[in-house]
Parts: sequence; C-alpha cells; structure tokens
Amino acid sequence: MYNLLKSIVKNIVPNTILVENEERFRRLLIPLYKGKNHECNICKTKLKHFAKLNNQDTICPICGSLSRTRRLYMLLEKEFLKLGFLVLDFSPSRILYRKLKKRKDFLYFPTDFEDAFLSDYHYDITNIDTEDNKFDLIICYHILEHIVEDKQAMKELYRVLKKGGTLLIQTPFKEGEAYEDYTIISPEERLKHFGQEDHVRIYSASELEKRLKEAAFQTEIKTFEADIYFGLKKDEKIIICKK
Repeated sequence: MYNLLKSIVKNIVPNTILVENEERFRRLLIPLYKGKNHECNICKTKLKHFAKLNNQDTICPICGSLSRTRRLYMLLEKEFLKLGFLVLDFSPSRILYRKLKKRKDFLYFPTDFEDAFLSDYHYDITNIDTEDNKFDLIICYHILEHIVEDKQAMKELYRVLKKGGTLLIQTPFKEGEAYEDYTIISPEERLKHFGQEDHVRIYSASELEKRLKEAAFQTEIKTFEADIYFGLKKDEKIIICKK
C-alpha cells in the first residue's frame, strides 16, 4: 500500500512541494498505520507495522526514516552526541536533518555537494573547505561508494576531525573482496554491477576498514542485532573510526 500511495502522490505533486510539505503529507498516514506492535524511535509514533519498500527495507511511513537511519539516531542519542560538539553530516536524510537542526546543545553542519539533500553547506568530501581538526563527530553514511577518489576523501575526513573525535561510516557491504571498475561509467552499467546508478564500487567491510586504517584512523567494525520493535536489521555493520 505504501509504495502504491507514494507512486500516486509523486505523479501528482511536484517534488519541491512534496519535500517542503512532507511532514504534513505523512501525518495523513497516521490512521492507517497507528498501532502498538512497533515504534519509530525518531518520530516516536507507535505503529501496527513499518511499511516495506520494494528493496525490502522498512520505512516509517510517518517520518520517512529507513532502518539504518533509525539505528544511527539511536546510536547518536546513546553514545555519540555530546554538549558543545561540532557535528559534520554528509548528505543527511531529511528526517535526520530536521531533527538535528532543531537541537541547541551542539553545532550541526549538514552538507551536500550536489544539492540533492537538505543541507546548509556544500563541502566537496575530497577537498573539504574548512580548517584542520574542527569537528568532534563526522557522519558519513552511504557516501564513499559514490566517490571515485575515496582514499583522498578519507584523508580529508581525517584532517578535519579533531584529535579524539569520532567518524561514523557506513556503505553497502558485500562479502569477500571489494568490487570496483572505473571503466564502468554509464548509469545502466553501474546499476547492474554496483546496485545503484551512481555507485562506483561495492566495499567489503574489511576492505573499507583497511583503507580507513591507511588514512591513519583507528577503527572498529560493529555488527548489530535485529530489533523487531524498532524495525532494525540483523547484522547491520557500522565502522567506528577514531583519530
């Protein structure tokens, strides 16, 4: 039902209007999904069930959070957001942008280079236009698989992170070796080989960790259990990096 409603609305309403009024549109879905079986930890809505997307991920129909966004927000709240922090967030989801933007206990720097996401800054991740050792926390979720010069991006992330700071990294992961081929440039071929039209590789967690270590980060791969109540996936991996 969710995918059908989304398709109908997107065909009728211009995207700019959808984004500007997303929260109002989504609230109309509350009567269809409200229940007691699940809860979105971001918008706090209790649900009969999460909506399932065509890729089998679950989305909160009321705020639009994906399972990885809900996990990230849970970790930020429990472990990583602290008073007075400077937080750099690359291409944040719309719900995370809106949620963190309202906070007054830290300084939030949401950035997107190509204006595809809500943001206030436009940093090139391979040449971040700011001073060394600036940010206490950097969120880099589903970014590096888009970047040809990923090792240069990692060097820049290390440069602008404060000593003792934390970088949270996630991309799609595969087993075995990373797969990349820079002769594959058409959207159709990238979709076929890498799973999305604008991806340039698929990492394995171990290969991404190796590259991050080469950029001088201390790293830990954390693997998380499923949480059915909050709609969180089994075996989700996040690489936690320290400087």
